[in-house]
Amino acid sequence: MANFDDFKKKAKGAFGTITEVSVEAYKLAEERAKGVAKSAKLNSEISRETAMIKRLHAEIGRMYYDLHKDNPEEAFVQNCTEITSAIARIADRRRELDEMKNKDDFHTPDEEK
Repeated sequence: MANFDDFKKKAKGAFGTITEVSVEAYKLAEERAKGVAKSAKLNSEISRETAMIKRLHAEIGRMYYDLHKDNPEEAFVQNCTEITSAIARIADRRRELDEMKNKDDFHTPDEEK
């Protein structure tokens, strides 16, 4: 019977150790999961703020161009000139497309279906 009692004590000790290790592993996994969740939340917030900043920068640029395209500050002359040129090229391409559409032999891909 002494052997069985020894076995029970050892088994109880081993089970206690396994339980303690399991609880610690669970706590560690829980903390890591919380950390990952918080990190994901913070990264998401950073992405939202970054997107907002990019949108506002673009809006400021459009506003500046609209207000100062005819007389930009020296630092913006090249950019404003390039934008004005691109707008003129777009207008030319649109005019060319309109002329092509007015001809009888021109069909857009949608019209051919």
